[in-house]
Amino acid sequence: MVSSAPNILVVDDEPNIRKMLSAVLQDEGYLVEVARDAEEAHCRLAEGGIDLMLLDVLLPGTDGLDLLRSLTKTTFRPLTIMMSGHGTVQTAMEAMRLGALDFIEKPIQPERLLLSLENALQLHRLREENAQLKDELGPQNEIIGISQAMVDLRHQIAKAAPTGARVLITGENGTGKELVARALHALSERHRRPFIKVNCAAIPSGLLESELFGHERGAFTGAVTARRGKFELAQRGTLLLDEIGDMNPTTQAKLLRVLEENEMERVGGEKTIPLDVRLFASTNQDLEALMTAGDFRPDLYHRLKVVPIEVPPLRDHPEDVKELCIHYLSYFCNQNGRRLKEISPDAMLVLRQYAWPGNIRELKNMMERVVIMVDGDVITPKQIALAIGGEQTMPTTGNLTDQLSVFERRLIERALTAANGNIAEAARELGLDRGNLHRKIQRLDIKSCSTDNG
Repeated sequence: MVSSAPNILVVDDEPNIRKMLSAVLQDEGYLVEVARDAEEAHCRLAEGGIDLMLLDVLLPGTDGLDLLRSLTKTTFRPLTIMMSGHGTVQTAMEAMRLGALDFIEKPIQPERLLLSLENALQLHRLREENAQLKDELGPQNEIIGISQAMVDLRHQIAKAAPTGARVLITGENGTGKELVARALHALSERHRRPFIKVNCAAIPSGLLESELFGHERGAFTGAVTARRGKFELAQRGTLLLDEIGDMNPTTQAKLLRVLEENEMERVGGEKTIPLDVRLFASTNQDLEALMTAGDFRPDLYHRLKVVPIEVPPLRDHPEDVKELCIHYLSYFCNQNGRRLKEISPDAMLVLRQYAWPGNIRELKNMMERVVIMVDGDVITPKQIALAIGGEQTMPTTGNLTDQLSVFERRLIERALTAANGNIAEAARELGLDRGNLHRKIQRLDIKSCSTDNG
């Protein structure tokens, strides 16, 4: 029995062979789908989710070799084993040249077939492991931060990830909700299986149900072929429903039933499909307020909120701004072939005091912008201020030195006010040592009823 149950597509025009192969493979625990010709196979492959294809050479219309040739430059090409009752050395060599892993002669011997499948799927697992490792190590997927807020967030992820519990991830736009979901998946037992994301706000209300659950041919106008939905594509893996608060009431009701029964039917279908999918949901909206307004089902809310994780806005952990800036600055310099840039201390002061309404996404985009647009190796406060918003941030009159002094004064006065005049506390908030802040206060002639309790 195969533990991970790969999905195999059998492409053969003879019904008896399709039936025989399906029975053999299903007895071994594989998931099996069938196609009668190259056109039907191509449509199914385009939907994704096929791990391996058993492909007959002789097919009506387009033959198996031509189908394999047409898949050479596609993104949905699976591992392939060719089959033929009239095989020749030339045919086998051409199949291998086109990327087939093996060539099996008919009549098919089950032992020979299963051995070939085992070898091919071992290669498949190695490819998945390499892709997963690359994804996990990707610099854009790290959860950066040394603040207590980020420490607590990583602790919550570490506790929830190994379980099968559903997780509701909340937070403002740009805080990194998808990164949290990907981290939960990467640390779970499902990490080698698919991670599928659906943005409920980006799909028209009338199409969301089909997107999630798939549809059968003829289910509605335009459904010219059957199509698997995101739930099926996420089998044995994880499905993230992003912006769940925008889901329409009809789809909410169907989703609730799916969560209760762990099975579903495609739109227009009658076949019940068992599901093994871990579900995450995320939103920037107040779902409790939506429930009060009658726009979100309370029973669905409680089904989703088994483990709640709230991602804090960046303004609540400004001590992480420096580390985030350095991280993304290094990443984008490398991506764009630029020499590593530095952020001057005064520029970092501007960045730490900025409110970041767009959160980490805004910071990331700003670092990419300054890498591309700013000349020189040191990023200045003026350049950061212009990147943030120009006239809204910096004074518009006077020379550069005067403008920076006015802006610096504003930042220091704001920090002193927030710290009730405590210079030590204001220095910590600004990322400066007390002596440096003292010198700036004297230089800028800032009047304050200050204390220096350390």
